[in-house]
Amino acid sequence: MAHSCNRAAGRLLGFLLLLAPTCPALAQSTTTCSLSALVDSANRHLPLLLEKQALVQSAKAGITEAKHAFLPRLNVVEELSVGSADDVTGPFLPLPGILHSISGSITAEPNYQAVTGNMASLYGEYELVDFGLKSAKINNAKAFAGLSQADLEKERYLVKWQIGKLFFAILRSRYQLAVDAEDLRRYESMLTITCALTGSGVNPGVDSSLARAGLSRTRVNYNEATGALHRLEQQLAYLTGIDHPVISLDTAVANLPVLPMDTAAAPLNPLADYFAKQKQQYSSQADLARKSYLPKVLLGAGGWARGSSIQYNNLYGSAGEGLGYQRFNYLAGLGITYDLFNGIHRRDRLSVIDGQVKAADYALRQQQLQLQTQQRQAEESIRIAQANLLELPSQLHAATDAYHQKEAQYQAGVINLVDLVNASFELFQAQSAYIRTVNDWYTANLDKAAATGNLDQFIQTVK
Repeated sequence: MAHSCNRAAGRLLGFLLLLAPTCPALAQSTTTCSLSALVDSANRHLPLLLEKQALVQSAKAGITEAKHAFLPRLNVVEELSVGSADDVTGPFLPLPGILHSISGSITAEPNYQAVTGNMASLYGEYELVDFGLKSAKINNAKAFAGLSQADLEKERYLVKWQIGKLFFAILRSRYQLAVDAEDLRRYESMLTITCALTGSGVNPGVDSSLARAGLSRTRVNYNEATGALHRLEQQLAYLTGIDHPVISLDTAVANLPVLPMDTAAAPLNPLADYFAKQKQQYSSQADLARKSYLPKVLLGAGGWARGSSIQYNNLYGSAGEGLGYQRFNYLAGLGITYDLFNGIHRRDRLSVIDGQVKAADYALRQQQLQLQTQQRQAEESIRIAQANLLELPSQLHAATDAYHQKEAQYQAGVINLVDLVNASFELFQAQSAYIRTVNDWYTANLDKAAATGNLDQFIQTVK
């Protein structure tokens, strides 16, 4: 049965290829493109995909940022100041913008004489023990980069699928336009014959009116088909950046891929992989939340040097005496920090993330269910199209013979115009059914490939 379907579809496409060059719309075409070439062009042109690529690069840079976030902190300060040094001893709150000395005045009487001071400091700090926080942050950054990459692949996959549908829709529209053009020529021939017969008095004058009405109707159908084709081409140009591409298809249906019914070994579908990566990213956030609220052990070390124009013997010297370093100190130590309310914060944060993980899991199941349903529907459409392809050659052959017989009978005055119009309509319907069925066959295979994760393989085999 499959071999017969292939022969039938091959004859059909051969017939359509003979018709297609008669279509004036093809005269606008300038670029010959295969399906894979159109997909490649979309990857380079479509701003949506370029945006996703930029976000992937940003997410990958975030991995490096997460690694560098745990480098030791080393602060260097150099300060030169001029002002009074009169204060009193006592506690104070460290209000922003107000700095106090913790020591009191060195004289009994207020002294507002300006003094100079010079101070330099160096302080370094390193998280000696972070209880896995560093690895959790890096893993979370990697998970986010993986999600960004999966989002890019999902959008690419959807664009490929959309271009594939447009590819076959444009082919169908062009072939249908060629059939409409042939139908238009038949009605023009009918009008010519009718005018000759009515002019000679063989047929009533109403036949010419009916013929003109039929010709006008076919012209309207042709114009509408031309507009539909142009809209499809505009949509393809929007996705690929190529105006009026010439697209062609191998007439041998047997050259299309035979997709496996068992999808156990099929590649992971990017549409499902996105939700799997989303769930993974939420899980990494949960691990990061657990590690973020653990204690931190810090190793700190520093040193500083200071000079002042006030001497140790309570002598206020000149301003220049305070510009050099006079005293040097150092300090090193270990510290541990922990917020006693971290347990509450961790519980609240994990409750939020747990809901996100569950939602991502349900979204993954929903997508898998949709893909399974799409695969079954595509397989059913393929089965119906294959069955119809066995019948359609006979229908087209019979309709063609019937039209030619009716045309000869009408010219001989044996039948009326209505019989000839009915025969023409049957031929038009048979040709259109051929186009529609082959398009259904290709589109169903495309949908099956997309549902099973074999879309790239399908695109590469469409020549």
